[in-house]
Amino acid sequence: MEMPRNSFGLLHLLLGFLFLFVSSYATSDSVYDNFLQCLTKHSIPSDQASSIVYAQTNPSFPNVLQSYIRNQRFNTSSTPKPLIIVTPTDESQVSAAIICSRNIGIQPRIRSGGHDYDGLSYVSDDPFFILDLFNLRSIDVNINDETAWVQAGATMGELYYRISEKSKVHGFPGGVCPTLGVGGHLSGGGYGNMLRKYGLSVDHIVDARIVNVNGSILDRKSMGEDLFWAIRGGGGASFGVILSYKIKLVKVPEIVTVFRVERTLAESATNIVYKWQHITDKIDNDLFMRLLLQPITAKSDDGSAKADESSQTVRVSFISLFLGDANRLISVMDKDFPELGLKKEDCIEMSWIESVLYWANFDNGTLANVLLNRTLGSVGYLKRKSDYVQDPISKNDLEGLWKKLIELGKPGMVFNSYGGRMSEIPESETPFPHRAGNIFKIQYSVGWKEEGDEADQKYLNLIRELYSYMTPFVSNSPRAAFLNYRDVDIGINHNGKDSFQEGKVYGDKYFLNNFQRLVTVKTAVDPENFFQYEQSIPTLPKSDC
Repeated sequence: MEMPRNSFGLLHLLLGFLFLFVSSYATSDSVYDNFLQCLTKHSIPSDQASSIVYAQTNPSFPNVLQSYIRNQRFNTSSTPKPLIIVTPTDESQVSAAIICSRNIGIQPRIRSGGHDYDGLSYVSDDPFFILDLFNLRSIDVNINDETAWVQAGATMGELYYRISEKSKVHGFPGGVCPTLGVGGHLSGGGYGNMLRKYGLSVDHIVDARIVNVNGSILDRKSMGEDLFWAIRGGGGASFGVILSYKIKLVKVPEIVTVFRVERTLAESATNIVYKWQHITDKIDNDLFMRLLLQPITAKSDDGSAKADESSQTVRVSFISLFLGDANRLISVMDKDFPELGLKKEDCIEMSWIESVLYWANFDNGTLANVLLNRTLGSVGYLKRKSDYVQDPISKNDLEGLWKKLIELGKPGMVFNSYGGRMSEIPESETPFPHRAGNIFKIQYSVGWKEEGDEADQKYLNLIRELYSYMTPFVSNSPRAAFLNYRDVDIGINHNGKDSFQEGKVYGDKYFLNNFQRLVTVKTAVDPENFFQYEQSIPTLPKSDC
């Protein structure tokens, strides 16, 4: 009996998939064997080597891979997988891993917490392995000199908790998400709700340890001031593997105050947001206010959702941390921002570590040791983008923005206050350049639960449309962006002959006038561009070296 022609095609397709599947495992096993042999040649005992390297055939491989994936867009069957995962438990193993990756010719993707919004710490279209630092998470807090050494694989939540164990009047200015990995967060800037008082995380780094392209372990003295400058906001993965940072702690009062109040368009949100733009970078430095803008369906008097189109509105949530008590906060708000109508009963006094829990959306009364939990409750599909606003947006333009948010229906926005200490630090002090002149930073946000390419494209188009709509109201020439809000839409590097030109496209947006110095440092410490990825710092063109 003759087999139908279309059956032959289907059989051919299935055999093709089977071949790719088997060959992927074969390649993984080959790299695995070569990597183990190389590690043992570089003083890593064979039993240690085999315990820290995972091949695709290892039953634990999927769990190790997925444990620190924070965006479901990069956790699908079609997502490129690493040939192996290396999970070092000490610094010497990181050093050996870099030497071996160069010898074998396979690119590392360096993951500390997995929060790269576009997955660049654990995905690549080229053959790669993940150097996963989750085992390197020791934290040594020294209250006597107000410093701490923290390894790259620790989370910010773990760091905050360990500080609070030692002192009730010390803290650290960093991100509000407790599962952020220290290595990526600090090397990209480190933005949090104390930045108006103390600046960024990178403004409080006093030493570091890094594995360079030769596998050498360097501290601040041995790496030199240029490289030390570069890894405080320029992204560590372009220059080596960050092992740890030594940070300077900051003082916090025994009592801080938080509030969250909401206003809709019917509750004068337009006028309030307009005024907020004029005071948010000038108000008391102890006060940080974040605005969360979301399109919602208004409720009827009985609490049920209205059905007609006119019920669509925008809700603005004002979320705040004040480094002081409620009475002083009310005094500041009554003087500089009475339009919000903040009342004493809106305010909650608490300790600084309790405010960390509050901002991470834990219920009041949650014990602080929840910050030691390194896993997220659920992981969804998401996309983020960023902008900087340097001139207040007019009331008419705010009303246009509300209409756009309602039209798009899904994306939201976060306005983050600037000013204060941020305006005092020169833009060249660290690679992070977005200092004086910025009123607030925007984060664009969209999340979804539907699977598949069609859903991905739908929601990506929505957030891109909102980003495009905002073009007249944000910085330009270049349109600035925040490195830790990773966004491959603004440019990618193929790391070929046009590497410098491609890198300049996104590099100018992330680093402004600091990009050229980062390129010079990169060329000096990694001239062959071994540490590369889609938005890494390029080397100088050969003719310019």
